[in-house]
Parts: sequence; structure tokens; C-alpha cells
Amino acid sequence: MKISQKQIEAVIALEGSKRYKHFIKVIADTQEVWGLYKDGWALAGTEDNQKVFPVWPAKEYAELCAENEWVGYEAELFSLDDFMNELLPTLKDDELLIGIFYTPLNNGITPEIEQVLNDLEHELENY
Repeated sequence: MKISQKQIEAVIALEGSKRYKHFIKVIADTQEVWGLYKDGWALAGTEDNQKVFPVWPAKEYAELCAENEWVGYEAELFSLDDFMNELLPTLKDDELLIGIFYTPLNNGITPEIEQVLNDLEHELENY
């Protein structure tokens, strides 16, 4: 599903918690989660130097962030099943944060991994 430029601009203008809710709804619907990859996954960091694994609900949003330190990175797809059953548990084991929906101007939010799983399971009950 192609996302219009107008929709992209409207969604990235939302504040973090609203982008998070959008992320949960969209990935439950499309069964897709996107990261950035180039010789390894793109990582960000918090102010206290904790590593963050950023993810997006659509390829278009990930590609917007393939700039600055992520120039040359390409959007790569995770199935929702792999995201929930492999990536999130691995991040938790490795003590990395999940970074939901970075934009070119804003860091994503970093909810607890259990919160993401709970919110996703709750949203998936609607399907």
C-alpha cells in the first residue's frame, strides 16, 4: 500500500505517543514492521548512551530517516510474527531499547518491550 506524501506529512507531525498508537494499529493491520539495514541494523542511542533499535510501520517512514548517520541504509522488512517472537525478545535479552517511529526531526519513543507486546496483542484481538 503506497502512502501519500500528504499522509506521511500528517503522521510524522504527530507527537510521539500518537505516532506510537498509529504504529501499533498499522503493523497489526499490515503485519509488517520496518527497520534500516546496511552491513548491520541501524541503531540510535539515548542521552544516557543506551542503544536503541528503531522501527517504523511502513517502508516510506523508514526511508525518510535514511539520512545523516544512516545515509546509505535501506528499509528492510520484518514480518509481524518475527517482530513479536524473535526481534523483541532478542532486544530484551540484549538490553536494547525499541525505538518506535523515529522521524527526521524527532526521536521515536522507547516503551518497555512488554508494553509493545501487550498493546499489539490487544490490537490484534480486533482482527
